[in-house]
This record gives sequence, structure tokens and C-alpha cells, in this order.
Amino acid sequence: MEAKALIPEGDLCCSVCCNIFKEPVVLKCSHSFCRVCLQQVWEKKSSRVCPMCRRKASMKDPPLNLALKNIVESYLKQKTERETTDKTEARCILHGEKLVLFCEHDKEPLCFICQTSRKHRNHPVCPVEEATLELKEELKPALNLVKEKLKKLTEVEQECKKTAEHIRSQAQHTERQIEMEFEKLHQFLHEEEEARLAALKEEEEQNSWIMEEKLKHISGDISTLTDKITALETAMETEDTSFLKDPELLSGALIDVAKHLGNLTFRVWEKMLGMVQYTAVMMDPNTAHATLSLSDDLTTVRHTGTAQNCPDNPERFNPSVCMLGSEGFTSGKLSWEVKVGNKREWDVGVVKESINRKGELTYSPEDGFWVIALRNGDEYSAAGVDDLTLVRKPQSIRVQLDYNRGEVAFFNSSDMSLIYTFKHTFTERVFPFFSPCSRDGGRNDEPLKICPVKVSVTVTSSQ
Repeated sequence: MEAKALIPEGDLCCSVCCNIFKEPVVLKCSHSFCRVCLQQVWEKKSSRVCPMCRRKASMKDPPLNLALKNIVESYLKQKTERETTDKTEARCILHGEKLVLFCEHDKEPLCFICQTSRKHRNHPVCPVEEATLELKEELKPALNLVKEKLKKLTEVEQECKKTAEHIRSQAQHTERQIEMEFEKLHQFLHEEEEARLAALKEEEEQNSWIMEEKLKHISGDISTLTDKITALETAMETEDTSFLKDPELLSGALIDVAKHLGNLTFRVWEKMLGMVQYTAVMMDPNTAHATLSLSDDLTTVRHTGTAQNCPDNPERFNPSVCMLGSEGFTSGKLSWEVKVGNKREWDVGVVKESINRKGELTYSPEDGFWVIALRNGDEYSAAGVDDLTLVRKPQSIRVQLDYNRGEVAFFNSSDMSLIYTFKHTFTERVFPFFSPCSRDGGRNDEPLKICPVKVSVTVTSSQ
């Protein structure tokens, strides 16, 4: 049913209100119209008459037709509900009927007409609601799997964001350290330049003063030259030969240029060795447990007991409190020295690259650990297998790796006495291994430190 405004042909009318009354008003003659349309007609005709019977409308603002308004509102409400229902309820594309059945054979929804068709006539069917519930139950495991995957992806996303922030922090810190190290070199070179220029200036002033003194003496000699000529003429008549000597310049009066410029860059570089340290291996902060703190030069590590804000990347040990060197080896010989001091607990040695870094560690050569350890201040062991008896408590341990021969040897650095030797055929990359262990109630706070190697220069002349 549609409520229409009865406006004669040719009269102006609102395109929206001409089909459905939005605000129906009633005239004295009992005819009803849309208020908007009626006002348009009156403005066009310049007179207020009923568009149907042409009777004059006595009122300027006709009252609402409440009965018609209620009918229109009820109609609009029903139409809206019907349109909403039509949108949410699926219908058969062939027959336009609601899909109320489900064909279990063809796995598709049907209307009542489809059920009687030749295609589905003898197929088992059930109400579409039952099929929906069954399919929902079947989809639950898959849905849970997808949700779990989404959860893991979200966790990985958060970890990636955390890692990205850590990368930025690492880069900024490393940049500052590089700038500081080069600033030290710049300062050294600047001071060395000032010192050498000062030495040159000092030699110049000293030699210049000597020459000035020499010039004073020469000037004095010249001033008395006339007198000496007379004396010389007299001396010519004798056998004195001193007049034959000429005045001479002083030896070594010139600047020793060779002293200042000879091998200048080499001698500055040689002097720089006093401020340069070299370590055979470096520690890798990306493998360190979150409670470990490294020095800026990556040669010292201590256990802080407090986890730092760093990503749990695959290379990092967790929960074991340990770390690796920054470089792995697949050939050759290498040795490094680790200062252990008076620590009550520590682990030092070599491990293979493929060890599990995300679980509890089991020290054994079969698991890829060639490590010696100290526990409780005096209990030494080799890879958790052999107990060791040491005559003297070492302050530093020298680790010696011979990859090709398959040996890892440990020495007391103070007297180079052998502590233990592992023999194994290596088949993959191996890394230096360090663990300062837990703090043991505050009694194990000392760090582990890789000792620097003394750098020297030997010059050999070519024959």
C-alpha cells in the first residue's frame, strides 16, 4: 500500500514526498496532502485553494492528519523491516525462495522447490540451521588453529618491533663508541703534532740564539779589523802563522730536518701502539643472556642479576647465563686468555655453533661443549665429566684451539701449566664460550675479561 499526495498533473511537487507522506495535513474540505507539496502548489498559484476540489482553504497552516501520519509511519516501519530481512536472509538464485534446507550429498543450501528438482530429488537433506551448526562445529578446530596462529603472529610482531627498537639503540650506542674511539685518536694525533712542532720551534730558537751569539762575536771582530791590519802587517815580518786562519761557522748550527721528518708517520704510529690494545676474540652481545652486561669494548662481561630490555632473538641464550664470542672458526689455530680472578664460579671454553640456546645446557663433548668450569670456589671440572685437581688457583685461563688437529687445551696463564685437553674431530663451526655464572649471593660479582695481547713492532732491513 502506498500513500500518495493527490496533486493534479502539472502542479509542482517534492519528488520525495509525492510517493510517501512525510507530514500529511488535512484541509477543511477533508482532503489530505503532503505539507511540502501543498506549500509548493500554493506558492505557484499565489492562492490557497484545495488542489482537488478548488475550495478555498481558510487556514494558512493546516493541521496534521494524525490518522494518516500513523498509517504512513507504520507502513514505513514494516517496509524497513522487510527490506532488512530480505538483505540478511539468503534466497535461491533460481526460484527466489528462502534457503531453508541443506543437501548433504552436494553440500549446498536448497529451497523447497530445489528439493523436488531432479538434481536433488533422492538426496538426503536436513534443515539449514542444523547443517550450519554442524559446519560451525567442524570449523571450530580450524578457527582455533587460525586464532592460535594469529596469536603467535601478534607475538612475533611485538618481538619484531622490540627487536627493531633494540637495533636502533644498538646502532646509536655503537655510533657513539666509534666517535669516542676516533676522538681519542684525533686527540692523540693533535697532541703529537703539537709536541713535534714545539720540538722544532725549540730547536729553531736554540740554534738561532747560537747564531746570534756568533754574529755578535763576528761584529766585534770586524770592528777591530782595522787595528788588526796594522798588527797583521807587523806580524808579517815575523814567523807567526795565526793570520792564515779564516773564521768558521759553528758545526751543527742548522735545523736537523731529518730528525723531525725522517720516518715521521712510522714513528707516530709506533708511539700509538702504547694506547692501542688488541684481543684475539671479542664477545658477541647479541648472544648474551639478558642479565649479562658487557663493557663498551666487548672484552668484559659480568652478571647483573637484572634483565635488560633486549629482544629474545634466536642467537641469544635463555635461560642459561652465558654467551659466545663474536667470531666462529672452521680451521686454523687460535688462542685467547680469560681473566677469571677470584671468582667462585665460571665457565670458559669452546662450543659448536648448533647447540640449543633456548634450554638448559648439558656440558659434554657429545653435546658440543669443550668447556672447563669452576663451582663453589674450588671444584673444577672438564665438560661436567672429569673432576680436575689444580695445584694452584689460576687467575687467568689460556684457551688454545687447534681446529685441524681437533684439540682444545686449557692452561694456567701464570706458568702455562696444562690444565686439561679435549680431543675431538670438529665437523662444524665452533665459537669461544663464556659464562660468569650467577652472582652466588653477591660473592661472584667479579667479571670475566678477555686479556689484551701485547702489540709490538719488529723492523727488518732488506739485504
